[in-house]
Amino acid sequence: MPFTPVETPKCPKCGKSVYAAEERVAGGYKFHKTCFKCGMCNKALDSTNCTEHDKELFCKNCHARKYGPKGYGFGGGAGCLSMDSGAHLNRDDIDGVRNGARLEPRVIAKAPEGEGCPRCGGYVYAAEQMLARGRGYHRRCFKCLLCNRTLDSTMHCDGPDKDIYCRGCYAQKFGARGYGHLGISSMGLMSDIRDREWQSDLAPKIADIDVGKIRARPGEGCPRCGGVVFAAELVLSKGREWHRKCFKCRDCTKTLDSIIACDGPDKEVYCKTCYGKKWGPHGYGFACGSSFLQTDGMTEEQISSQRPFVCPDTTSIKAPEGEGCPRCGGAVFAAEQQLSKGQMWHKKCYNCADCHRPLDSMIACDGPDKDIYCRPCYGKRYGPKGFGYGHAPTLVSTSGESTIQFPEGKPFSGARSSGGCPRCGYAVFAAEQMISKSRIWHKRCFHCADCRKSLDSTNLNDGPDGDIYCRACYGRNFGPKGVGFGLGAGTLTMT
Repeated sequence: MPFTPVETPKCPKCGKSVYAAEERVAGGYKFHKTCFKCGMCNKALDSTNCTEHDKELFCKNCHARKYGPKGYGFGGGAGCLSMDSGAHLNRDDIDGVRNGARLEPRVIAKAPEGEGCPRCGGYVYAAEQMLARGRGYHRRCFKCLLCNRTLDSTMHCDGPDKDIYCRGCYAQKFGARGYGHLGISSMGLMSDIRDREWQSDLAPKIADIDVGKIRARPGEGCPRCGGVVFAAELVLSKGREWHRKCFKCRDCTKTLDSIIACDGPDKEVYCKTCYGKKWGPHGYGFACGSSFLQTDGMTEEQISSQRPFVCPDTTSIKAPEGEGCPRCGGAVFAAEQQLSKGQMWHKKCYNCADCHRPLDSMIACDGPDKDIYCRPCYGKRYGPKGFGYGHAPTLVSTSGESTIQFPEGKPFSGARSSGGCPRCGYAVFAAEQMISKSRIWHKRCFHCADCRKSLDSTNLNDGPDGDIYCRACYGRNFGPKGVGFGLGAGTLTMT
C-alpha cells in the first residue's frame, strides 16, 4: 500500500508542525517550546503560570488584565479602579510600542551591493559579525531562513541558495528523501510533510518491500524463509546465510546473536535453553541451571528407566571378608570412604563407638580394640586414671581406690646423692628441676617450708637456714620485728 505520512499537530501560534521533542501542551493544544510565551508581554511560560484563551497563551497577570473583570475593586491593588484591558501591550494594535514605550526604528546604514549583511543589506561591524562562507552577517540576522532559529558556528548549514539554515530545516529542504533516509534525531521515514507536491508524486511509487518475495535459488537463500539475503542484513551460522530478522530461536522465537545461538542437528538454530531442552541430556541430575529435574520431552517410563537405583542399606551390599567396612561389613565405594589406620569405613559408619558422634580426621582416635572413638570417650576408656587425669577438671578413678603414688611428695625408692634435691635427697632430672641459689630442687619439692605453698621465681625467698619460703612466711620468720613492722598498718608484730 502507498506510504502515508503521519499527521503531526500544528502549533496554534506559528502554524508549523510540532514534534514530540519540542512540544508544550496547554489547553489541549500543542505549542513549540519557543512559541510557549505570553502573547502580550512576551514572557516565557511554564505549566505553573500559563493560561490559554482561544488558542492564545497569556501569563496570569496579562490574562486577568485582558479578560478578567473590570471596574471598581478589580485591579492590581486593593481599593483601586482598574479598566486596563492590556491594549497597550498588544504589539499588533500599536506598531512600534513595547511595554508602553514607543520604539523608534533603528536606522541601519546601507552598504554597497554585495558588501553588507546578506539578510538586511546593512554594514556589518567587527563586534557583531557572524561569518558563513566568508560573508558577514549581523548577529541578530544570523538565523535560520525557515524556522527563524538563532544559529551559531556549530549548527548552521549553508544552503545552495546562498542562505543559511539550521540542520533540521536544511535536511528537510535539501536533504535526501524517501524510504531509508532518516532525519536528524528520529528513527523514522524522512519525508517533509510540508512538501505536498513531492509526496503526491512519490507516494504511488512507495510500497512495502517484502524481502521474502525475492526468492533465491533452492539451497542458497535464507534457511528460514528461502529469500535472497543481501549483505546489509546478513547473519552467518555454520556457513549458512540468514536474514537478521529470521535469525531467531526455532522454539521460543527469541532474537539470537553469535553468543547465545546454538546449531541443532536438524539444521535449525536455537537459544541455549531451548537447545538444552530439546537436544541436551535428559533424566535425573541434568537441569538447565536450577535445582530442578530436567526431563523435557521424555515420557514417565523413560524417566523411571534412567533413574539410578538407590540402596538405602549399604550393609546389604556385602564385601569379601576383611575388605568391607569394619563396622557394618558392607562394600565401601570411593565416594563414601573414610580412612583410619588403613581401614576403609562408610561415611555414615565413621562415628564414635560409644557416643556415636560423627568423626573426622581431626578428632578420631583409633582404639586398641580396632574401633574408633572421639577424644573424650577414648580418654575415658583407655586414658590414664587417678587423681589429676581426666578430660575435664574432675577426679577420675574407675576403681574407687586412691591412685596417688607419692602421698608425701617423696619417692619411696631410688638412689640418694649429695647433689640431689635438698628436700628429699633424691636425684633431680632435667625435666623436673627448679633452681634456687645454685641448688636444684624437684618441682614437687619446690614449696614453702612452713605453709607448703608452691613456689616459683616470682614469690621465692631463700632463708638463712638454707630452706625456701614464700614471702609471707619469710617475713614472719626472718623479717624485722617490733612497733611499725607488721602485716598491716599501725600494728605491733613480735612473732
